[in-house]
Amino acid sequence: MSKRKSVKLRAEELSTEMSDDQRSAIRMVGNELHRLNTAVMKAVEVGLSVELQRTARHHAKGGYWGDLLVPIVVKQR
Repeated sequence: MSKRKSVKLRAEELSTEMSDDQRSAIRMVGNELHRLNTAVMKAVEVGLSVELQRTARHHAKGGYWGDLLVPIVVKQR
């Protein structure tokens, strides 16, 4: 089984344990990550190097957390 399939299968298995609000939120994260990846690829194609770096971690009640990112952009000579 390829790594991509195993990730997809794990995500599907986890989604059965999520509430509707949680499934909606994770779908939003996935959609925005796709848009971010597309933007990074476009930046690379026009001559920039892009690194995503964690700047903070957002915490919520119950011990839940998520990483917040900022792009580090370098223009090659």
